[in-house]
Amino acid sequence: METSLRYGVDSKSLVIHAKEKFPLTTFTHLQGHAELDTKIGAPTYLSAMIRQYFPDQFASLAVGVQYFRRQKLWYNVRGKKAFPVTADNSVNFHIKGKYDVDEKLLEKKTSGAAEFTWNVMDVKKDQDVRFKVGYEVIEKVPYFQIRENNWTLNVNSNGKWKVRYDL
Repeated sequence: METSLRYGVDSKSLVIHAKEKFPLTTFTHLQGHAELDTKIGAPTYLSAMIRQYFPDQFASLAVGVQYFRRQKLWYNVRGKKAFPVTADNSVNFHIKGKYDVDEKLLEKKTSGAAEFTWNVMDVKKDQDVRFKVGYEVIEKVPYFQIRENNWTLNVNSNGKWKVRYDL
């Protein structure tokens, strides 16, 4: 199980996030997520999705369901495709999209992004760094991410930020 501590500009408290992947076939797994808000002491987010990988095409597709404490139940479809820029795959261009619909099929949300990632392995002994710069197409918001082993910092041009520490 992957667990992390998360805190951001929108938060009023620290959130404990957990993710688990259950293999179904070689390139398919069931993925579960949960978040526990430390201020209220209750789950605020639960998710389950089936994700199919297409390694020869550097792509994945997922369908699932999400439960938010305030927004209730949502169904979603996600897709992601990578285009290697360098021969060693250290630099990639990604396109990704997401479509969500509420439980009554009335409210819909879409998002899509294009981003470049640069993975720098062994900056120092046992230290890897990833830089990501992207653009959220629907909301027209550029963003940036830097990740160093267990630490991740996300920032966008709207002034939103989030810090994550993987345990």
